[in-house]
Amino acid sequence: MGKSIDLAAKPEKIKDEELKEVQQVISMTNQVKMEIGNTEARKHALLHELDGVNQKLQGIQKSLEEAYGKIDLDINTGEIKYPEDEQADS
Repeated sequence: MGKSIDLAAKPEKIKDEELKEVQQVISMTNQVKMEIGNTEARKHALLHELDGVNQKLQGIQKSLEEAYGKIDLDINTGEIKYPEDEQADS
C-alpha cells in the first residue's frame, strides 16, 4: 500500500520542489498553447494568401482561354496541346 497521510496533521502547503515542478509544467503548457495560437494565426494568413494566388491563377487561365481557346498547357515549356476535336480544325 501507499503512504498514508495523518489526517490530524494535514500540511498547509506542498513542498517547494513540488510547487516548482507544477509551476514549470504549467509554464510549459502555456508556452505550447501560445505557440499553437501563433501557428493558427500564421495558418489563417497563409490561407488568405493562397486564396489570392488562386484567384490570380484563375484570371490568367481565363485570359489564356480567351486568347487560345480550351487548351492543355505544359507549364514547363509553354507548349500548347489542343483537344483532339480542335486539332483537326487547325
